[in-house]
Amino acid sequence: MTAKEDRRASIKLTTVDDLFTTEEARNTQQKEQIKEIPLSDISDFLDHPFKVKADDAMLEMAESVKRYGVLVPVLVRPKTDGGFEMVAGHRRKKASELAGMESIPCIVRELDDDQATIIMVDSNLQREYVSPSEKAFAYKMKLEAMKRQGQRTDITSAQLGRKLGGKESRELLAEQVGESKNQISRYIRLTELVPQILEMVDDKQIAFSPAVEISYLAEKEQQALLETMQAEDCTPSLAQAQRMKKLSQDGKLNGDVILGIMTEEKPNQKEKLTIRKERIDKFFPQDFSEQQKEDLLVQLLENWYRRKQREREHDR
Repeated sequence: MTAKEDRRASIKLTTVDDLFTTEEARNTQQKEQIKEIPLSDISDFLDHPFKVKADDAMLEMAESVKRYGVLVPVLVRPKTDGGFEMVAGHRRKKASELAGMESIPCIVRELDDDQATIIMVDSNLQREYVSPSEKAFAYKMKLEAMKRQGQRTDITSAQLGRKLGGKESRELLAEQVGESKNQISRYIRLTELVPQILEMVDDKQIAFSPAVEISYLAEKEQQALLETMQAEDCTPSLAQAQRMKKLSQDGKLNGDVILGIMTEEKPNQKEKLTIRKERIDKFFPQDFSEQQKEDLLVQLLENWYRRKQREREHDR
């Protein structure tokens, strides 16, 4: 047998598909077979920006996993120090834990940090609702990964460069997620907010546009603003946030200035009735929430109003 014939004999084609795939593709397919991996061997993605909450939707998913198992395998990558890192499937992993499962079906794929980051972000942006803070950190992580890929000189990044067609990373990201380049930048600005203010943005206590302006304040200034908002029970309008940003840039913003801006009457602000808590708390059970107190007060006022109406009608 000649050397050429020997090489031909060493190639084993087991299926028709093998005739039309490369050896590299076949090796990759073998590596990516689905495996059952213990949950304890899988760590969360480093700095994962998406929240995994044990809310009603998660409890429903856990019940489904308990009845039918995990129908779609998660994607993990091997860690250099052993075990695996989750890339796509954090919610399925949490549901499996709540369902009392010990392992989960996984696709194991060799991925570098940038490849894994892009897949992780893309898979989570498909959720029905993504909070502003999740978008902010996700966009930032993906954009940084895309920029690093564009700077590399290996074959993969060269292919990426041709795919970009001369577009910058921010422009390509904007097209992929359906946002403008400017909106991508505005979301990423939110990562400069202190955690407590960013949480208020997620809770819709602070509107998106004022939050972007606040992000330009120094951390000390943001803390002073937070204390003022909590003490005065108020949040800044867009105009107030823009004024504070300008004063910060001019080096003229401090706690007193913030207080003055936040306590000024806004053009569309209605007069509020304020009752000190210590005056009314003694009339409520200790376990009453603020909402329960408000509801009861309104109910008592409505009863009083109806009684006064009946008295007036009786006097006629």
